[in-house]
Amino acid sequence: MQSKILTLAKAAEIAHKAQESGKTVVTTNGVFDMLSVPHLRLLEAAKASGDFLLVGINSDVSVKKIKDDSRPIIPESQRLELLAGLECIDGLFLFDEEDPREWLKEVRPDVHVNSSEYSQDCVEAAVVKEIGAELKLVQRSERLLSTSDVIEVIKEKYCS
Repeated sequence: MQSKILTLAKAAEIAHKAQESGKTVVTTNGVFDMLSVPHLRLLEAAKASGDFLLVGINSDVSVKKIKDDSRPIIPESQRLELLAGLECIDGLFLFDEEDPREWLKEVRPDVHVNSSEYSQDCVEAAVVKEIGAELKLVQRSERLLSTSDVIEVIKEKYCS
């Protein structure tokens, strides 16, 4: 499992070698705090979109910027280890930025997968187009609970 946890530089190197050997490299990204069914479905759909899946994980520093000081609930080291145990993921790495635009320029995947809630106008859309990759959106079932939904349920049931 530890061999799946990479630096960004190593992830980019592996991606380029995979592409040179004719493989389709797919990326996705997220916080993946309190792994949920929507997370798993996104990751499985991403893997099905190509041959090699690299996942960018928001670092604890990044999560605090985009969520709030109470997040993440699960520290980055544990999120990395948990995700490394998933068969669908070939490699993962941390990033400190608020979004994936910078590392997408370095990794240069063939396909970048996002949840449909972000739409074709997502923040990374221009970079995905610039590097010649395809932006693929995965439909999320509205009945499935996200991490934020689970946190709200816990607050309502146990903190009122």
